[in-house]
Amino acid sequence: MQREHAAPVPKRYSTVMDKSIAAALDLPPLEKGWVWLVGAGPGDPGLITALGLKAITEADYILYDALVDDRLLALAKKSVGLIFAGKRAGVKSCKQSDISSLLVDLAKKANRVLRLKGGDPFVFGRGGEEAGALASARIPFRIVPGITAGIGGLAYAGIPVTHRDTNHSVTFITGHGSDGKLPRLNWQAVGKGSETLVFYMARKYAGEIATALIAAGRNANEPAAIIANAARQGQSVIVTDLAGLGAAAEKAPALSIIVVGENVRLRDDLDWLGRKTRAFNPA
Repeated sequence: MQREHAAPVPKRYSTVMDKSIAAALDLPPLEKGWVWLVGAGPGDPGLITALGLKAITEADYILYDALVDDRLLALAKKSVGLIFAGKRAGVKSCKQSDISSLLVDLAKKANRVLRLKGGDPFVFGRGGEEAGALASARIPFRIVPGITAGIGGLAYAGIPVTHRDTNHSVTFITGHGSDGKLPRLNWQAVGKGSETLVFYMARKYAGEIATALIAAGRNANEPAAIIANAARQGQSVIVTDLAGLGAAAEKAPALSIIVVGENVRLRDDLDWLGRKTRAFNPA
């Protein structure tokens, strides 16, 4: 497991969170011997929670994922140990068992340990596995939720995950299992279960997913969107329909969220980020 930062760390900033804010919110400290599993949000560093920000400034060690913004790491104290523990689909990465073992070992040495994960640690983030390892080792831990990409990423694309005029339910689905393949799902149930479907890590299997959903009764003309690099610099959105989803996915970057449902049509009016960009770059 790498114990160095995967890329140059930006200039360090103040390591002290505004004490008046912490006091006003009655934020607890990250104590010695504890591990905090913190969600950093989908990309924009401003989306991290106040608890997560405080943990960054207090941690002795930070085990961080590939999707964590460097500007967040730059807020850590100078003596912090930064350990890259990222995972990317299709890329050789750290073993989950090694990450969990290191969390336990560092906490046993009375360190303040932060496991910083993109999105939310309990939404396709393996946070449950890490928390389970800590619980088995009797290590005290805290879960700090983050904004998951299936909600925050859609919001940055101007697509509400729910809207009372389009859907009353939403289903979040992973696009690949522990073996790296498309999970064996009951597509009839998936297709009929929710008006809106959000797929994580599914770009590679987008065509198979679309075929399965259409066979399950979804309308081939139903709108769909692929949000790449959600809430990050270079975010891009491809709007298509279910029948064209596979072909559209072939043009999208690997880091993508897929949404299928009528609420995709709302992007025409709600693309606030695109409007902001156009305001600064008029045609």
